[in-house]
Amino acid sequence: MNGLRLIGTGRALPAKIYDNDAMTAFVDTSDEWITSRTGIRQRYFSGEGETTSGLAIEAAKKALDNAGIAPEQIDCVLVATSSGETVMPSMACIVHHALGLRADIPAMDVGAACAGFLYAADMARALLLAHGGHYALVIGAEQMSKLLDMSDRNTCVLFGDGAGACVFALEPDAEYESVFGVRGDMAIVAGGPRREQPMAMEGQAVFRFAVTAIPQSVNALLERSGKTLEEVDWVVCHQANQRIIDASVRRLGVPAEKFYKNLDRYANTSAASIPLALDEMRESGKLTSGMRVIMVGFGAGLTWAGMMIRA
Repeated sequence: MNGLRLIGTGRALPAKIYDNDAMTAFVDTSDEWITSRTGIRQRYFSGEGETTSGLAIEAAKKALDNAGIAPEQIDCVLVATSSGETVMPSMACIVHHALGLRADIPAMDVGAACAGFLYAADMARALLLAHGGHYALVIGAEQMSKLLDMSDRNTCVLFGDGAGACVFALEPDAEYESVFGVRGDMAIVAGGPRREQPMAMEGQAVFRFAVTAIPQSVNALLERSGKTLEEVDWVVCHQANQRIIDASVRRLGVPAEKFYKNLDRYANTSAASIPLALDEMRESGKLTSGMRVIMVGFGAGLTWAGMMIRA
């Protein structure tokens, strides 16, 4: 199978950390209230002069360095985001220019909210297969703070800003499986209908959706690949809420240690959460070459996606 292999990662974060106590300046909340319900202890919020594209560019440069790939070797670039500072040009075009990538490659943004990074990775594979090429740069970058109503404690404490980037190589013998889905009938429960409106979310409906989508995606990937969870080194879910991940672990009946979690430090960074986690895992030595990884994203739309690859 012509699959994607993960060969490089990078991440970028705003300068300012807001712990849970800092959030009390905006809303009536507390560290105990946030931590007990979400597992989140802090998040990064962008300040003046920090942009979504700037975070994406920084993460991308680190990913290229980590992969040992020169910019001119990249054959497509995709950015998953719901919070770019411009609609046109796309974040991908801005990244393309900043990195000095070749002119004869595809560059585009992908909007699938918290599942966007996996949508973008699969689209990158399709572009490489259709048009030729070997290396794809896929980025998840978000400034969720721009979309929040900071007086709504049900949303503002949940999200953070950041970017993660991955370099993938298309290889004929690489393991690869992917699954996707959408519940358009639930589109009203997350997100505002207009860009200038702050984001709103119906938390309980999203929770019920997520704790079903994660096990379904994992099981579908295992069935397609003929593998068992014992043969998978890591499961990396979108980092939305500790309770969602813990409930999914119970439904799957596997050791909790197999599921990587870092939402306590970053909160929900939407499309950036999975690549952020992958880079943190690589940097700490938890993710090494040859490991088999399942990734699952879920979010507004409502969309979901699952992917199995090897590093």
